[in-house]
Amino acid sequence: MKRITILGATGSIGTSTLDLIERNRDGFEVLALTANSDVDGLAAAAKRVGAKRAVVADATRYEALKAALADTGIEAAAGADAVCDAARMGADWTMAAIVGCAGLKPVMAAIESGGTLALANKEALVSAGEVMTRAVEAHGVTLLPVDSEHNAVFQCLDRTAPKGVARIILTASGGPFRERTLDEMRGITPEQAVAHPNWSMGAKISVDSATMMNKGLELIEAFHLFPVAADQFDIIVHRQSVVHSMVEYIDGSVLAQMGSPDMRTPIAYALAWPERMETPCERLDLAKVARLDFEAADAVRFPAIGLAKEALRAGGARPAILNAANEVAVEAFLKGRVGFLEIAAIVADTLGRYDPLAPDSLDAVLAIDAEARRIAGERVQACV
Repeated sequence: MKRITILGATGSIGTSTLDLIERNRDGFEVLALTANSDVDGLAAAAKRVGAKRAVVADATRYEALKAALADTGIEAAAGADAVCDAARMGADWTMAAIVGCAGLKPVMAAIESGGTLALANKEALVSAGEVMTRAVEAHGVTLLPVDSEHNAVFQCLDRTAPKGVARIILTASGGPFRERTLDEMRGITPEQAVAHPNWSMGAKISVDSATMMNKGLELIEAFHLFPVAADQFDIIVHRQSVVHSMVEYIDGSVLAQMGSPDMRTPIAYALAWPERMETPCERLDLAKVARLDFEAADAVRFPAIGLAKEALRAGGARPAILNAANEVAVEAFLKGRVGFLEIAAIVADTLGRYDPLAPDSLDAVLAIDAEARRIAGERVQACV
């Protein structure tokens, strides 16, 4: 049996992972599940899969979790350190699905524990790319991408012959506002931004999709995952979300991974790798889909794309600053404190005001993240 830990068990990726595990109970033993504050969801999931330990990051929720797990034999724990301890329990396979830079420390703890890391937390790799990839190599960890785009590339890429690759093309749905003008986007509400037309996702990633910052972050993540140069990555808008990404080779061949928009497909690929497992996902019916549309990404209406590309080219601390400022701006938008178009403006302002040396350790990454958040917070205040 494969021993499993899920970091972020109550979010969309975590619940999809649990769904697959519950359909294949004989193949998996769950060591630990973690959540930010959803005690009820965490306790229910831990009971269903017979987890050894359940951890809530919000330390004030410990007593509630302990009560919810009374007489089950499941160990309860709480706090940020306890989440990292869960990541160190020696799982064969760890799902890293904590949203944002909050997942960085647990991801690093899981890497230090060894085994296989299924990465759904793109922000960790964006913020700490070189620090994290060095740790992966040092600890002999197998890193499997779970984001649908990166998982698609992983399936199509001949990693033994990277010189044969011309381009890696990440597809983007374009989000809910792909046909809106800039003037129309000024009045967009958080409720509109989280209503993604194709995917069921959490609020933060849905807003990132709406601004297309999500695709910019994915460019940076892809650079650290795949052995090609920064200028060999491209973005194309594909509104049906059927082609999840493509690899173009120097002979003109283009390999694409396709499927219905259901995150259980890439999760299952990572969960069973190097084999495959059955899923309940809807099978792709191309006759029913009938047509596939593609168009260039518009960096004028969606300036987040350009900001991310610039951060990737510059390297160093720039991606960490980009990510931190974006997290602050998105949170402010979701709380109604800034407008939709101000998200990218806050990120650009923060990048223009802060340019430290490249981080060489986890502590350095976290320090850069904290200062970038402070600066972005000042810009939010100026908008209020």
